[in-house]
Amino acid sequence: MSNAVIQLGPEKIRELMAHYAGSKIERNAPGVVFAAKSSGVSITAYKSGKVLFQGGGAEAEASRWGGTSSAGSPKTSSPKGEKLPPRLASMSVLGSDETGTGDFFGPVTVAACYVPSEMIALAEELGVKDSKMLTDAYMQKIGPEIKAAFTNSVLVLPNEKYNAVQAKGWSQGKIKALLHNQALKHVLRKLDGTKPDHILIDQFAERGIYYRHIASEPEIIRENVLFSTKAENLHVSVACASILARVAFLEEMDRLSEKAGVRLPKGAGKPVDEAAAKILLKKGDDFLASITKRHFANTRKAAALASKRSGKL
Repeated sequence: MSNAVIQLGPEKIRELMAHYAGSKIERNAPGVVFAAKSSGVSITAYKSGKVLFQGGGAEAEASRWGGTSSAGSPKTSSPKGEKLPPRLASMSVLGSDETGTGDFFGPVTVAACYVPSEMIALAEELGVKDSKMLTDAYMQKIGPEIKAAFTNSVLVLPNEKYNAVQAKGWSQGKIKALLHNQALKHVLRKLDGTKPDHILIDQFAERGIYYRHIASEPEIIRENVLFSTKAENLHVSVACASILARVAFLEEMDRLSEKAGVRLPKGAGKPVDEAAAKILLKKGDDFLASITKRHFANTRKAAALASKRSGKL
């Protein structure tokens, strides 16, 4: 299916709505102000002024209205990985991403999200973009809308489970690969036979290494799978997944902060050592282990800080 998205001003939108009034259809989706189907082409206008044309004659129909083209070609990026198909950005794609792997406190979270071609404009309308370009507060605002609009799966790996498998010798790469494969399986089951054009994984390991990590799994997702770094810039589905994973991480950090009685800092820097030392003195080593990634160097640093402080008491 071909797609075209253009940007029109208010007057042009009114003109478009009048032109297609006889072909109007109901489309109850966030941000939609008008929808129609004419000569095999679906037309969807959004509050932002974006208009999405879908179907065999989409580009020709869109060209009648002028405006500024805003979709159809891949977004600017410098990804590393495999050769990707042309016009991937306009295809129906199931994307996956993760967060929390570099944070001492909190879990690893992985999300997968399917964005069909006809809903790419909706994702953009909701404000979806690379999560690194968005604030945590903004992601928490649009996260529920993404969850409601798109088929997705979000997995949260509790720290106790993370520490248990890491102690068995599992690398973060293996942990992430297993979670990505599981999240993708969940979404494909929910799609009930609908097949994405491609599955795009934000690359953290090369294809061969990724599949070695999950070789013992009873069900492995392989069909039409692509790997690329900076994948959130290549298709909005990965950007959606990135946001959902981040929101799940933030929610769990809030829960753990309340449990610890200390606002838990993100990352693995000096503020993290300070907070961990306070928790160690207040609640003990077992509790600290239950909310952290035990193998990080922060465990040792927090113990040294706590030892110094206890010696001064």
